[in-house]
Amino acid sequence: MSKELGSEPLGQFYTGKKVRKRREWRGFRDTWYDYTQWLKIWKTLITFTMKKNNIKGFFRYRWMLNYLAVPDFFDRHTEGMRGVQLRMAHTGIGLIVTDMCDMITKIFRADPEIGNDKEFNSKIVLFDENMMSTIMSGFPNLTWLSVEVPSVYTCSMMNQEGVSHYIDVCELYGIPSDVCPMPAAELGVALDGDFPLIGKCAVQCNTTCDGSLMGNGFEAEHFKIPTFQLAVPIRHTQESVQEYAAEEVQNAIHFIEEQTGEKFNWEYFFECMKRFNKETEHMLGWFDISSTPYPQVIGDNLALYRYGTYQAAGGRNQQFLDTDQMLTKWAEEGFKKKLPVVREVRHRAITWGVQAAYYTAFPIWMQNCWGIVPLVDMLSLVTTRMIDTQDKHQAMLDLANLYENMIMRNRSNGGYEVGVEALWRYCESFHADMIIMYSHMGCKSMSGYHGLFEEEARKRGIHLIWVSHSLMKPSDASRRDMRMEVNRYMRTVCREEPIDPTLEDFDDSKMW
Repeated sequence: MSKELGSEPLGQFYTGKKVRKRREWRGFRDTWYDYTQWLKIWKTLITFTMKKNNIKGFFRYRWMLNYLAVPDFFDRHTEGMRGVQLRMAHTGIGLIVTDMCDMITKIFRADPEIGNDKEFNSKIVLFDENMMSTIMSGFPNLTWLSVEVPSVYTCSMMNQEGVSHYIDVCELYGIPSDVCPMPAAELGVALDGDFPLIGKCAVQCNTTCDGSLMGNGFEAEHFKIPTFQLAVPIRHTQESVQEYAAEEVQNAIHFIEEQTGEKFNWEYFFECMKRFNKETEHMLGWFDISSTPYPQVIGDNLALYRYGTYQAAGGRNQQFLDTDQMLTKWAEEGFKKKLPVVREVRHRAITWGVQAAYYTAFPIWMQNCWGIVPLVDMLSLVTTRMIDTQDKHQAMLDLANLYENMIMRNRSNGGYEVGVEALWRYCESFHADMIIMYSHMGCKSMSGYHGLFEEEARKRGIHLIWVSHSLMKPSDASRRDMRMEVNRYMRTVCREEPIDPTLEDFDDSKMW
């Protein structure tokens, strides 16, 4: 045991009946930092639960119990890390947790069954979990919230069985078991009466698939508040649809104005978009570093944090820009010092497709076990177009471009060019020699490209590993099953031995 990367066999933490036998030793400096951050997480959770409304929420909503696993979530997502990598993880993901606690606090404040703050409730606009919050940057007096994010999406990340109950409820209702678990879980929450019924109005989007669209319909009926469906174009790469896309975004803005009595504040919107543009610049800087032999902002440090910045914060929260600046400072420091991100970099990888929500720590396992460094993921490769902060019409076109390129949507919609062809350009720019292709069992949108991916990867001499999962339903494909697919490829095709043999095979089916 020492401060060096890979100095401790990490598989030993998964033996026995306990979730973890002890904390990982990382050398005095990093162990002390990790421990103080662990205490900080507990402080955040204790402060959150001490509020009267939040205590009521724990007893009212089944899904709230999943948040007891937050400290374990951090342990899984910092495993094996040292130095700047460890600090990036705690800082970025820590802000996401703080932001999520704030969101849940606001939800319970407005919930008629808990806080019942009617005045506050009248200022809430609900968005579905796939819907970017950026439109709300023009409404400083309104509050953006999403009840699906805390009740479904993040629950599965905290606890792999976090939404299994709701999926069972959905299937008992009569929905086929091969439906995507995300809309199935959301329907199950609605059927179980576990959605807080809040909001003055709601905005939903035509998301990645028909399953999500059907789920949105059920939820709109369940909430019984005025709901707008944002129908941005599917073929979002075509110039001919851009005016229509901007018009549709404007229609959503007019809907919010009509329902709430608030007017779109262009001055505040431009202020937020300047912040949003700066956040995009930071991300581009991280990508530039990742294209070198010494990448720094990689894997979950990029993905989990970037989802919150891009989808939820929308330029309205200065804390995210401040955190971006800290991450950039650490990344530049690591690059100048040529600091390794793992013990041994064997393969530079891009993860493509939608990863399993119940195993977001999968990239951490790959880099620790096999030296596969996930440079960037598909969901982070969204539009980097800057939002105009002077011309209103151009700003609407740019905003429409954002909504056309929402996370998950920008690759599953738009055709071959964005779903397949773009991947090879990214492999070239990031100098990647491996693709981890997530194959979501309940998602049909990318399945038709299977043979094309195989053929093109073979032409280019790029390793392509298919990893099957079921998004939020680990009973269909366990974490162990996902690891075995990588293990088999690495041993039979690459003829390699694991960097940490203790991580090659272990049973975590009973763990968070």
